[in-house]
Amino acid sequence: MSYLWAFLVGGLICAIGQVLIDYTKLTPARILVSFVVAGVLLGGAGLYGPLADFAGAGASVPLTGFGYLLSKGVREAVDEKGFLGVFTGGLTACAGGVAAAMALALIMAALFRPKAKD
Repeated sequence: MSYLWAFLVGGLICAIGQVLIDYTKLTPARILVSFVVAGVLLGGAGLYGPLADFAGAGASVPLTGFGYLLSKGVREAVDEKGFLGVFTGGLTACAGGVAAAMALALIMAALFRPKAKD
């Protein structure tokens, strides 16, 4: 049943993004940034945590999950280190994912060379 909820919640988040692309004049970059900001705001308000617990990867994999991870990291770092945690918490919380994305991008760039389309 958890797979079904992950699929439905993740699909709903993606469907919201598709509706924004189709029916607004927002660029994809602005929509992506809006999703991250929405995740931060919902995480800061304590609303995204229960959704992430309920839907699992359906809520943590989309960009709203990245925003939630940032807000969660800041909250934990502020509790532990005080005001300095505002600056370090988000980076510490998402460091593993960002490092993995950068390393895999470097490997793919080394393995595959872009070619001009004819």
